[in-house]
Amino acid sequence: MNELNSLYDLMGGEAGIRALVDRFYDLMDTSPEAKDIRAFHAASLKQSREKLFMFLSGWAGGPSLYIAKHGHPRLRQRHMPFSIGEVERDQWLWCMKSAIDEGDLLPEVKEHLKSRLSEAADFMRNQG
Repeated sequence: MNELNSLYDLMGGEAGIRALVDRFYDLMDTSPEAKDIRAFHAASLKQSREKLFMFLSGWAGGPSLYIAKHGHPRLRQRHMPFSIGEVERDQWLWCMKSAIDEGDLLPEVKEHLKSRLSEAADFMRNQG
């Protein structure tokens, strides 16, 4: 990756992250490959979209929108109420990797995102 630009910049800033999040949730909402993970969410994905957008903004080196509004992400703790095993992790990753692949990002940025987000998704597992 280009060390002169933050990941946030390489992702296209606010517009790029918003596009990634919107595509991610569009896939989750419409794809049979994501039916189990979709069931964890409210009927409207508006709040989930906004929270993921805010989180990814700060995670990628942009404005810390999530922390400013909700405090420390405590990702694992916030996901504990949901039964997350390999199936759920893999469905989440399918949506995210598909959204990344469809995005207009440099190949090295795509690979970096997939690697880092795969690690994060695996960390969220709380079932065998």
